[in-house]
Amino acid sequence: MKNKEWWKDAVVYQIYPRSFQDSNQDGIGDINGIIQRLDYIKYLGADVIWLCPIYASPNADNGYDISDYRSIHPDFGTMEDFDRLLSQAHQKGIRIIMDLVVNHTSDEHAWFRLSRSSRDNPFRDYYIWRDVKPNNWCSWFSGPAWEYDSQTDSHYLHIFARKQPDLNWANPRVRSEVYDMMCWWLNKGVDGFRMDVISLISKPEVFPQTDNPDLSPYCVNGPHVHEYLKEMHTRVLSHYDIMTVGECPNVTVADALQYSGKDTGELNMVFQFDHTTLTDGKYGKWTDGKTSLPKLKQVFDRWQRGLKDRAWNCLFWGNHDQPRAVSKFGCDLPEFRDVSAKMLCLCLYLMQGTPYLYQGEELGMTNAGFFDLSQYRDIESINAYHDFVDSSTLDQRTMLNYLSHVSRDNARTPMQWDSGPYAGFSSHTPWINLGRNWRAVNAARQLDDPNSVFSFYKHVLEYRKGNPLIQNGSFELLWPDHEQIFGYARKLKEETLLILCNFSAKSVTLPDTPYDPSSKIELSNYSDASCRTTLRPYEAMAVYSK
Repeated sequence: MKNKEWWKDAVVYQIYPRSFQDSNQDGIGDINGIIQRLDYIKYLGADVIWLCPIYASPNADNGYDISDYRSIHPDFGTMEDFDRLLSQAHQKGIRIIMDLVVNHTSDEHAWFRLSRSSRDNPFRDYYIWRDVKPNNWCSWFSGPAWEYDSQTDSHYLHIFARKQPDLNWANPRVRSEVYDMMCWWLNKGVDGFRMDVISLISKPEVFPQTDNPDLSPYCVNGPHVHEYLKEMHTRVLSHYDIMTVGECPNVTVADALQYSGKDTGELNMVFQFDHTTLTDGKYGKWTDGKTSLPKLKQVFDRWQRGLKDRAWNCLFWGNHDQPRAVSKFGCDLPEFRDVSAKMLCLCLYLMQGTPYLYQGEELGMTNAGFFDLSQYRDIESINAYHDFVDSSTLDQRTMLNYLSHVSRDNARTPMQWDSGPYAGFSSHTPWINLGRNWRAVNAARQLDDPNSVFSFYKHVLEYRKGNPLIQNGSFELLWPDHEQIFGYARKLKEETLLILCNFSAKSVTLPDTPYDPSSKIELSNYSDASCRTTLRPYEAMAVYSK
């Protein structure tokens, strides 16, 4: 009998194909490049690959604007290449989940070309059109969310870029098209879906005439989103042994229980972003602020306790839309980069939930170090720069500093395989510049080094695999207001695992002595660790007692 909850003990490795491995030396990562690196992923300890979009796309948003859901973008290879990737991954015991992007399509998708061709076209109602712009909502990628189209003298809705028109999920034909496409991929053998901004698919039945440019209150967790996901589960998901995870901006614990609670008949898990948005401020995400540790602890405590025995957590520091973990939450200075990367690994991945590692995180890859707008490729970053600088809201130096901290391109620089030309990613100039420290931070330097970040990740992942204490234990936060120490305990029956992490570059004395006589250090990022009352800079320990 198949284990229907295999995803609870899985480790997911997220691949951004364009930046992972170039096999045909055109400067762009591809499917055959991923095949070349399957053994690396297996050796790390991951058993699921989340593949960012590889579908046909004009690349207005690097593949998240899809023009054909059943075709592979030529940059990445062919459908035959994908079939070979799926087959070889499965032979190695690695599952593959696809990125499902169905809140919107590309404006070059056949559906939209027909939809905009005339008001009476049968595909007109596949998208959301209005004769008169109903409000002044802003797109999440800058500018207005309603785009005028002269062909039919009307406006269409796009929450993201203007080349990403939103699908009309209120139309049953749209939903059936999506479900058919999902079955097509599942029948190929893919093992599930990561669902892009799935909490946005249901729009209000009447668009409010409001001066508030923020569309979030009306489009996030819309009126029929749970109805649509239950229908999707009934018609598609329930018929396959797969995993599903939904990207849900602004989701709360209560929302997550609706999306992914036991027996809700919707999703297995949702991504929440409470920890990644703690630095948001006056200019939204654009800031150089540091995360408050007490607030970070509050977030994880709320989610660990809130979903316990009722749903399942996603554990992640970063992804293709976030800055590099060690730059945002640790310290990327050379003297602290490795030790803080290991600390972050131990801190997060001994919590309850499914780990999602983003490519290069296991090496301690850092933010890119870009300093000029010409180095950026991300549409969100470029649009934001012009919005803030052209309007004189921010000066060039300030905005470039913000981009260097939080631009999505920080995660999209080529994977750093070795210290050779172009970091072993390609022999051709890459589509985006390399990160600043690829000679020092790369896989070749780490794979055979027992003290490397990679080896530490591998050890932690091995430790948590099949461990009932990690999978089922309770979560108890220690010292919630402490500014430097993140401590918590996992408990199951008579067993306790104490996790102690110093998030600072100074030695810090613990508020009290948490050990007992049977305490034994299971994991540590210092080779000479002991049950001491002072933690050294970025020191982390997992201490077991029974």
